[in-house]
Amino acid sequence: MDERDFELLITLNDTKNITHAADKLFISQSSLSKRIRAIEEELGICLMLRSRQGIHFTPEGEEVLRRSKEAADQLKLMRDNLDSQKDYVCGTLRAGVSINYALYALPDVLADYCHRYPHVNTHVTTDQSRKLYVQMINGTIDVAILRGEYEWKSNKLLLSRENMCVIRSLQDKERPLQELPYIGRNSDVESEREMGQWMHENGLHPKNYSIHVDNISTCVEMVKRGLGWAIVPEICLKDFDGHVEPLAFADGEPFVRSTYILYSEQALMLPQVKAFVELIRNAGQARSASKEI
Repeated sequence: MDERDFELLITLNDTKNITHAADKLFISQSSLSKRIRAIEEELGICLMLRSRQGIHFTPEGEEVLRRSKEAADQLKLMRDNLDSQKDYVCGTLRAGVSINYALYALPDVLADYCHRYPHVNTHVTTDQSRKLYVQMINGTIDVAILRGEYEWKSNKLLLSRENMCVIRSLQDKERPLQELPYIGRNSDVESEREMGQWMHENGLHPKNYSIHVDNISTCVEMVKRGLGWAIVPEICLKDFDGHVEPLAFADGEPFVRSTYILYSEQALMLPQVKAFVELIRNAGQARSASKEI
């Protein structure tokens, strides 16, 4: 059975007459009778009884008719919903966001997004950039905000470049870093390599006397309390009131951390993804402009 059959049965119930139903459906009486027999054979039942007074649905036929009306109503509701959705953004957003960006930059943007597009089901995964990159390649997320350099053949927009900084409390401002405990944290492989390079270039070997924590916010809080020094990205220092020193490598190249948004052309065809990309891009431009000021 299909949608045309639902219409056929409903029309037969309305007219109670094969000839009148055929006229309303713009088909011949013989074609209508043939289709009724085909439905009966498919379901293994007798749908209706015919007499000079018209047709009468059997109990089984009444059940088929009831279900057909329900199916027709659901199809109409689906079409109405699809038509109405053309006027607003909806669907499901599957986004992967690096931990630091999710912690320090995403909440305001996501609040704006949810306010503008309340009909979107928003699924956000936060993780280290390397893991999110694998999810992008596998297609389990539609858009990703990653920190660091990753090869991506489709769309890749630079959102920001921020300084990596040495931080310490004001009371330890003048003390050499060699005299202070180093507070390390979990990070991705690329960031660990670059931090190791900078420390090597500056004769620092903190592994012998370091403190290690599992996240960047804990790291910053420990530095605030004078427990040592750390290397962190500028994004997490909005409320930090200690000493901050932007870093550069031995060749004079600034030690920076880049943030990108990655997505495919296919994903951008989804209105909910396009709206998210535009808001994230605008937020990145606004942050860059405020830093320049």
